[in-house]
Amino acid sequence: MAIEVKNLTKTYKSHKKEPGFSGSLKSLFHREVIEKNALTSIDFSIGNGEFVGLIGENGAGKTTLIKILSGIIFPTSGTAEVLGYKPWERKNALKKQFSVVMGQKNQLWWDLPAYDSFLLLKEIYEVEEKQFKKIVSELSEILDMKDKLYTQVRKLSLGERMKAELIAALLHSPKVLYLDEPTIGLDVLAQESIRKFLKTYNSQAKTTIILTSHYMDDIETLCKRVIILDKGILQFDGSLEGVIKKYANEKVISATLGNKVELEKFTNFGTILNSNELQVEIKVERKNSTKIASELLNNFPIVDITIKDISIEEIIKNIFRESK
Repeated sequence: MAIEVKNLTKTYKSHKKEPGFSGSLKSLFHREVIEKNALTSIDFSIGNGEFVGLIGENGAGKTTLIKILSGIIFPTSGTAEVLGYKPWERKNALKKQFSVVMGQKNQLWWDLPAYDSFLLLKEIYEVEEKQFKKIVSELSEILDMKDKLYTQVRKLSLGERMKAELIAALLHSPKVLYLDEPTIGLDVLAQESIRKFLKTYNSQAKTTIILTSHYMDDIETLCKRVIILDKGILQFDGSLEGVIKKYANEKVISATLGNKVELEKFTNFGTILNSNELQVEIKVERKNSTKIASELLNNFPIVDITIKDISIEEIIKNIFRESK
């Protein structure tokens, strides 16, 4: 296994102080401690080469988990091993085998060309010159960044900066890669380009990747398996298909009409999601979807009809609603 996590818990402590001088004086003798569990008894394992999506709302514990697995912070209790090492021991043998990319934090020097930062990382990770040039050449070719490597990072577009960040993260050919919101803020084309690259890289390099993202397109395109956290508790660990099977209790029927029909006539069949003069989308119970589709065909001038699952984004929302 590349990653093994057992009974992992992280608790943050803070002190509550009443306002004013009297509150400060009181806190000298009696400090009220507030504890908040960012993670609670988390258990999972990830095999070599897996591409796993880590999903959760803000504050669910995703970034805390990534920070523990990368050795940035210590857990309160439990254990975790990455490639056989405890991350928080920060041994050089492990540091050379993993990498972290955070969409909202830069590792490249802002006022220098990306290539200068690559040279520094080359020395830090002790990458041989021949291997370094080969990796930079291959990755910059795939990411269409060859003509951008000598441009100051601050002059690159957001999408180009993220591509440069990915090259930097992969210079030492890590066995484990953590991606925390790598496509945040990017336009549609840049997101698609990053997804295509990550999918190809994972397939070829067999790197174990954990991806956190609020963009469900990232998860659906790249991850066969998802881990869902809610308020620090693991709610689901399994395949995307398993998520759909367990939590998708509804389907969406899309019907194209031959002529205009009063919208009210469809309300008895389910919840109308979208409609216009000749098109209607209805959300119905999954178990009744086939029967309802048949009734619609028999009672309305329908020229085309499709039945599809609700979006994975809607499914995730359903999971969080159930947990509250």
